[in-house]
Amino acid sequence: MDLFQKYADKGHNYLSHQGEAFYFGQIFSQAESNKYYQHLMEGIKWHNDAVIIYGKKVTTKRKVAWYGDKAFEYRYSNVTKIALPWSPVLKVLKNAVELESGESFNSCLLNLYHDGSEGMGWHSDNEKELKKHAAIASLSFGAERRFSFKHRKTDERVSLYLEHGSLLIMKGETQENWLHSLPPIKSVCSPRINLTFRTIAMN
Repeated sequence: MDLFQKYADKGHNYLSHQGEAFYFGQIFSQAESNKYYQHLMEGIKWHNDAVIIYGKKVTTKRKVAWYGDKAFEYRYSNVTKIALPWSPVLKVLKNAVELESGESFNSCLLNLYHDGSEGMGWHSDNEKELKKHAAIASLSFGAERRFSFKHRKTDERVSLYLEHGSLLIMKGETQENWLHSLPPIKSVCSPRINLTFRTIAMN
C-alpha cells in the first residue's frame, strides 16, 4: 500500500534526467473506474491492430481504436489510421484528464490488452504527426500492469505499476530520450484498457 501512496505523489518526476513522468495514481473512484471500463469495453469501435514488420503485415491480438477532434491521420508501424469522432464517454474522460493534468489534448489512441500475455515492446511515441514535447496522458482501466521506462543511452530503467482508474503523464524530452514498454506478465488473467491522450500538430 505504501508503494502506491508514494507513486501518487503528483509532483515527483520518476525519470532522473532528460524527461518527465508524473504518476497521479487513481483519479477516479472504484465505482467510477468500473463504470468507465464497462463503457469502453462495449462502446468503443475496437479492431485488431495491424503493423508492418520486415515488409509483412502482421495482425496483433491487441485491439486498438483512434479518436480525435477531427479525422486526424496517425501513422505508426507503417500503418495509417484515421481518427473517429469522440464518443460521449471519451469526451468526459478527456475533460477529466485535462482538468487533473492542466494539459490539453486533441486525440486519443486506445489499446485493449485481453490478458497479461499481451503487451508492448520498447518504443517511444515520437511520430512526426505529434506535437514535439507535448504531454501524453496515459489513463488505465482494468488489470493493474507494470509500465517500464528505459533510457536510450544509459539503459537506466524505471518501472511503475499502473492501477485501475489511474493517470500517468509523460512530457518534455521524454520521447526523445526514453523508451517505454508494457511487459507481458503471465499471472494477469483479466483485460486492461489504456487510453493515451495526445496532441496532433496542427499545420
